[in-house]
Amino acid sequence: MQKKAAVINDFAGFGRCSLAVALPILSASKIQCCPVPTAIFTNHTGFPSYSWTDHTPHLDDYIVQWKKLDLRFDAIQSGFLGSEAQIDFVLRFVAAFRRPETLVAIDPVMGDYGRLYATYSRELAEGMRRLLDVADVLTPNLTEACVLAGCSYDPEMHDSRLTSIARELSGPNGAKVVITGIPRGGALLNFAWQRGRRPFFHAERKLGEDRSGTGDVFSSVLLGALMNGKAFEDAVVRASRFVAAAVRRSIELEIPVRHGLAFEELLEIRDDA
Repeated sequence: MQKKAAVINDFAGFGRCSLAVALPILSASKIQCCPVPTAIFTNHTGFPSYSWTDHTPHLDDYIVQWKKLDLRFDAIQSGFLGSEAQIDFVLRFVAAFRRPETLVAIDPVMGDYGRLYATYSRELAEGMRRLLDVADVLTPNLTEACVLAGCSYDPEMHDSRLTSIARELSGPNGAKVVITGIPRGGALLNFAWQRGRRPFFHAERKLGEDRSGTGDVFSSVLLGALMNGKAFEDAVVRASRFVAAAVRRSIELEIPVRHGLAFEELLEIRDDA
């Protein structure tokens, strides 16, 4: 039977991020992606202007109607959340649909380079810690990991400190943790930790400027790989290499950085399909 993933995130019509990334990547991974939009944006907030609609009043309808349909999910993933009410919703959704075999992946999209995004207050960011209690997989960048752990941001953080943070963030479920986008020299490292195993890095050479939606691409490829039975380390490597290849292709095509990653170039429908 084909697997299903419920993805709780915002939807932007332009800019290649969030649900607009998760839908095609999970579909290419042969997984049915069932989107739960937390907000609808004309384009992502990295552009000078945008318009958006808060979808919070409609979120519980998804629980009510999908329970009526007796839908079952092999994975639940959450991404960008805009309020404490949406954090509460994610917890209700997980409680309603989680089964023993359901994988819960939390991508705590909150900030970068030591700063929270403008939409996040310190209180909202601290409230995101509540999601650690339900996570099986956690994919913060270094800024988000530091916020969740309540420690100072340091881009040159020592490996032992990264290990300590990942261990703290693993929560009661012993979540697997990937701290993404750690700068080291001319490379970006993804630091992966799981309980009972030695932590490891996967490095890719940094190319060009940072692009919107890179974390969404990484977390979507990672989730698809894990749902398809890949080991954690293999899934991290696959996601890292996919992102690096998408960056290279975006540069070749001269895609503006605000337009995100041209990951579509790496998704193919066979001629004999």
